[in-house]
Order: sequence, then structure tokens, then C-alpha cells
Amino acid sequence: MHYRNHLEAVYCISGMGSIEDLQAEEVHVVRPGIIYALDKHDAHLLCAETELILVCVFNPPLAGSEVHDETGAYPLDSEAI
Repeated sequence: MHYRNHLEAVYCISGMGSIEDLQAEEVHVVRPGIIYALDKHDAHLLCAETELILVCVFNPPLAGSEVHDETGAYPLDSEAI
């Protein structure tokens, strides 16, 4: 995924997995209590080892009806209309 129009912060409530920063080629563990921020429009890959329950916050906010485009991004509100 690559949110070219949005920044994202994620909090892990439960489960185990990893987030890979595709540009830096770094992998970070995701487990309960971990927060990660995609604050540079980071291209990334989220892998679940078990079922993950995550809280995600986007800026600008999402309406909930957005669909990933071919690049993995969400459109801006003006593009969705």
C-alpha cells in the first residue's frame, strides 16, 4: 500500500504481525500496544501472523466509502466525487 494522499497512524489492539517499509527495506514488529506512523507517504506492506485488530487514523480524514486505487492509495475527497 502507498497512501500518496493521506498520512496514517496505526495502533495495534491485538494480534501479531509486521510492517515493512519498502523504501528503507526495514521490517518492524506489530503487536498489542505498538503505534506506527506512516508520516512520509511511506510505501509499505502489512503482514499479519495472526488476526490483527488495528485502529487507523488518516489525515485528511476518510469518509469510509473510499476504495484503494491501482497504486494502493485512497483518493482525496475532491477526487471521489
